Amino acid sequence: MEHSSFLNTLITLCDDLAWGRPANEDLLFSLTSKGAGPDDYVRLAEAFGMMLVKVEGREYQRDQLIADLKARNEELKAVQELLAERNTQLVRTLQESYQTKKIIGQCEPMRKVIQLALTIARRPINTLILGPTGSGKEVIAKTIHFNSPRRSGPFIAVNCTAIPDSLFESEMFGIEKGVATGVSSRKGLIEEASGGTLFLDELADMTLPNQAKLLRVLEEREVMRVGSSKPISVDIKVIAATNVNLEEAVREGKFREDLYYRINVAELRLPALRDRGDDILLLGQHFLERHCAYMGRPRLILTPEACRLLLAYDWPGNVRELNNEMERAASLTFGARVEPSDLSPRILNSVSPHLTESQPVSSSVQNQPANALSSPSSERAAPSRPEASLNLQEAERHLILEALAQTGGNKSRAAELLGITREGLRKKLLRLNIADA
Repeated sequence: MEHSSFLNTLITLCDDLAWGRPANEDLLFSLTSKGAGPDDYVRLAEAFGMMLVKVEGREYQRDQLIADLKARNEELKAVQELLAERNTQLVRTLQESYQTKKIIGQCEPMRKVIQLALTIARRPINTLILGPTGSGKEVIAKTIHFNSPRRSGPFIAVNCTAIPDSLFESEMFGIEKGVATGVSSRKGLIEEASGGTLFLDELADMTLPNQAKLLRVLEEREVMRVGSSKPISVDIKVIAATNVNLEEAVREGKFREDLYYRINVAELRLPALRDRGDDILLLGQHFLERHCAYMGRPRLILTPEACRLLLAYDWPGNVRELNNEMERAASLTFGARVEPSDLSPRILNSVSPHLTESQPVSSSVQNQPANALSSPSSERAAPSRPEASLNLQEAERHLILEALAQTGGNKSRAAELLGITREGLRKKLLRLNIADA
């Protein structure tokens, strides 16, 4: 082949390659054969041939990569659909778990709490839940959330005592990338709760400077991430809980008055477990059956003697302590029934021994599931009885009259001596037909 023809052919082939047009590969490789042209031209043709091989190799790899990416994309779509379905099922399960019919409690104070919680759930108002430690404040907060129009949004629980002051702003409000070495941008807990409910547990333990920062968020409905100058709007419903008397904390200067009134639009007060009467047995049997199912052992029931001890105990740890006690009983009870000896020493040692010899609790309590153990009575077992009488009603009448005599007819003090509430004493007076002194 003539030199000019060889060079023109090579240039045409290279031009096709450069512009992505189909090139005659056989013609290109024929130019690399020995004697096809000058040695310099042949080496140039060989270089272009190697380039073509590399281009084809990259195109093959690219096609393989695109095919792999499409396959992975299909897998990701399938996983995403599965996660969305499971998330929907989880939300539905949570909503069903926190329906008011699932809350165990038949006493009058709890019925009022549940009724008020349902009313609050329908309104976008901030709520303050008060009650002793372990009384179930978070359960009520979740009940409000999952019965509200925000049920499909997030429920973000924040323990105010667990966040150090130095991290309060970054944890609650978020932080921008580059504020410090190795710090990436992230949302704060308040921003995460947007569209749902923010639950602030142990609110009274928040420091005064942090209370001021929180108040601004509640008033402006926006947060400013650390390191940012642009506010972010948030749509949250705040439910706060504490076991502290906030009114007293405000008077002592330990809690901001403006924040107190901002959060306390609606107020719920949970009763202590010792004031819930037969709810103690309802909850105890429920916890006992749940722990038995978790441990894979047959259902246990509480004996009448054990029931009397549970009713007579003061329960300083409230529902949480009762749950732990039933978990212990489910783990350590050998028989089919929980006897007094299966209960914790603190319960046995804190209750008068003669209670186990009193009139038995109705056997129907032992043979029915937890949700069927309800009773309209909210009274507690009497702490003691007169030795002269074995009639339970007469013994109760004697104790009440004695308590009223000792307190000069002061019902509040008499109820305190008897270990019951003033409302419980009033009901007993009506039932026993005891006239006011």
